[in-house]
Amino acid sequence: MDRAIGRSRPGAAQAARPSWWPAALAGVIAALVAIGVSELVAGLVPGMPSLVTSMGDLVIALQPPGAKDVVVSLFGSNDKLALNVAVVVVALVVAALAGILAQRRFDLGAAVFVGFGVVAGIAGAREPLASPAAGALAAVIAVAAGLLALRALIDRVPGGRRSSPTRPATAATSGTMPDWDRRRFLIASAGTLGGAVVFGAVGRTLVDLRHPTGVVSTNRLPPALQPAPDPAQDQSYAIAGITPLVVPNDDFYRIDTALLVPQVDAETWSLSMTGMIDRPQSFRYDELLEMPLFEQYVTIACVSNQIGEHLVGNTVWTGVRLKELLAMAGVQAGATQIVGRSVDGFTVGFPTDWAMADGREPMVAVGMGREPLPAEHGFPARLIVPGLYGYVSATKWLSEIELTTREAVDGYWVPLGWAKDAPILTQSRIDTPAAGASFAAATIPVAGVAWAPDRGIDGVEVRFDDGAWQPTHISRPISKATWVQWRYDWAATSGGHTIEVRAIDGTGTVQTADVTPPAPDGARGHHRISVTVT
Repeated sequence: MDRAIGRSRPGAAQAARPSWWPAALAGVIAALVAIGVSELVAGLVPGMPSLVTSMGDLVIALQPPGAKDVVVSLFGSNDKLALNVAVVVVALVVAALAGILAQRRFDLGAAVFVGFGVVAGIAGAREPLASPAAGALAAVIAVAAGLLALRALIDRVPGGRRSSPTRPATAATSGTMPDWDRRRFLIASAGTLGGAVVFGAVGRTLVDLRHPTGVVSTNRLPPALQPAPDPAQDQSYAIAGITPLVVPNDDFYRIDTALLVPQVDAETWSLSMTGMIDRPQSFRYDELLEMPLFEQYVTIACVSNQIGEHLVGNTVWTGVRLKELLAMAGVQAGATQIVGRSVDGFTVGFPTDWAMADGREPMVAVGMGREPLPAEHGFPARLIVPGLYGYVSATKWLSEIELTTREAVDGYWVPLGWAKDAPILTQSRIDTPAAGASFAAATIPVAGVAWAPDRGIDGVEVRFDDGAWQPTHISRPISKATWVQWRYDWAATSGGHTIEVRAIDGTGTVQTADVTPPAPDGARGHHRISVTVT
């Protein structure tokens, strides 16, 4: 009898030890409310930053050396989406822990929310295109919304403060009656989650509408005084699967640090020239368009491009010669570096001597593919410097050109472990057949592209199954600043085969077979694929 009295009822044990997962779920949903509200506010209020994007920008700013290489190798041009998802996932994990703490003591869980909000507020205040006050206010609104949701849901957690004290005992013991506390909690959670999703979706849509890709605030692009001729028939090959000689704007790779594409108003934008110059200059967009424009085909590449990958492209750029702008400003002796600054704070730096060298035409580009620069590619103006990787030269959304010394300024990526000097390496790629392809025995074209701007490509060689190197046919180069296409007609025989390619640049240097990762100054090695011939 005494033992029977001493035994606890199952329902009582459950009430004494409430499960942790409802509290964790409450924290997650509360965080989603905070995120959804912050996105909605960012979408509705001009000048209010998206905290998700701000946190992503903060992660980029604080990344350790080598992180860029890893992220781009994993996600390529989807790196920004991956970063935004990672920010949200981390926030939800932290929020789940906050919910568990809040079930025990609400002020502990609230402190976690406030701490995360402080970090978000700091990130928002750092946004160059928003005021610090707007960033702080966005964080306050988000934290307030999250805490209200957390309080409401924690109070409804089964066994919590608002759980029904008159629930029939049989509901917990027999399993034949519903657990009304749990049902009420789940209904409240579902409703709150639905609202958070709606707020977040509407907000993100409005934010994206404010930062569209491929859209500019003008369609003005005067004809170039010195147009570049279209490629002749012998300058490209019509082979299925080969990368086109001139890549369309919509297909051109994009790698930068901007999680939201800056939308720059051409009517208010200006480009300033500062630093070690005799005559500081400032140019409005219309003034740039009124200057003598010229066109040139230039191949640009991302230093993170792995061997055989596609973070490289060639197109025709329209713009103003950088040398002419520098002549107007009067470069002072000792100015050994040109620094480009973006409207979002990004910086690059390259040697003044590189820009001033004979036969090389760095430019302030206002057009791409004979259209105004698309927003994601730097409208209203960007730097294009033949022969240098983009991270030290190709400033998008350009706002300032500063003349300084090499020692005075390190561009954005240099302190993160990337080389200060970054000429594009001699590289080549097999486009067709694709790696792992299987096809019938026949004579097939093996083809691809090769580049070494601005040394040019003198030849491309392929070999099969580690045999002797064979010369290929290359298209007539547009210039030393562009890539070429190459082809080899291969009499493929049955079996498994490897195909390897290497290029010889305009100085006679053969592309090295030594393999290196992209960091710190570009990937090295030969592109090599395996195919099966049936």
